[in-house]
Amino acid sequence: MLSKAPRLSRSTGAVRARGIGSVLAFGIPLAVIGLLCLFAPLLPLHDPGRQVISDALQPPAWMAGGAWSHPLGTDHLGRDVLARVAYGGQLTFIIALAGMLTGAIPGTALGLISGFYRGWPDAVISRLVEAQLALPFILLAIAVIASRGRSLGVLIAVLALIGWAQYARVVRAETLSLRERPFVLGLRCAGVPTWRILTNHMVPNLVGTVLVLTTLQMGMVILAESALSFLGLGVVAPQISWGAMLADGRDQLTTAWWIAAFPGLAITVVVLLVNLLGDAMRSWLDPRKRRY
Repeated sequence: MLSKAPRLSRSTGAVRARGIGSVLAFGIPLAVIGLLCLFAPLLPLHDPGRQVISDALQPPAWMAGGAWSHPLGTDHLGRDVLARVAYGGQLTFIIALAGMLTGAIPGTALGLISGFYRGWPDAVISRLVEAQLALPFILLAIAVIASRGRSLGVLIAVLALIGWAQYARVVRAETLSLRERPFVLGLRCAGVPTWRILTNHMVPNLVGTVLVLTTLQMGMVILAESALSFLGLGVVAPQISWGAMLADGRDQLTTAWWIAAFPGLAITVVVLLVNLLGDAMRSWLDPRKRRY
């Protein structure tokens, strides 16, 4: 019996090491992309808004007619595509993080209240969640933006509307399970104030779930922002985002595919890394899912 304990410990340590390795494998490339976009003003790039009509529709450097002065080519106004992808990533990440957080905070709070108190708070919040999930996102976004106008704040508010319900539903389910655990029942029997149970015991046990959900939701927010910008409901020029670049290049897909291809590739890579990172974190943080 004593000889089996070290083998079990080494196996558990190996599983955790592989889980951390998976998180790092997806997290490091995502962090590198984010840092490159964040420090784009410090990189030797062209002005993303500078228009040089004589350089319009210049192909990437490896194609005939291209030049290394514009490695990824130029758009129909002669603006450097590489610079616009880098600077557009700044705003895309800012919108994604802001939309994610503005949805996560109220959604987590409402889910915690709904699951812990039950009764009429649970009924009211659950009906709100169901109503939110039943509304088509595009129609809701069109209604809000048409009534409030296009601006960065309105766009972030719209993106927050699509995320809070998912947080509330998941956190409510986790809270319903936690509130029946022996340690919570013991605290309630001991007369510990409810606010202390929530802040000192419930919230720490929900951090892992919320962290994984925020990671997964970030990819959804990026796709939603790109869809709205593509439909002309997103950022307002001269602001740049990857979705806005897709919208600018849709009319030149047959003649200048690179205008839309590179921001589309950036969206694909970032969303894929975010989703893989979320899955890896879920497997790492949840002992029942640590299999690699």
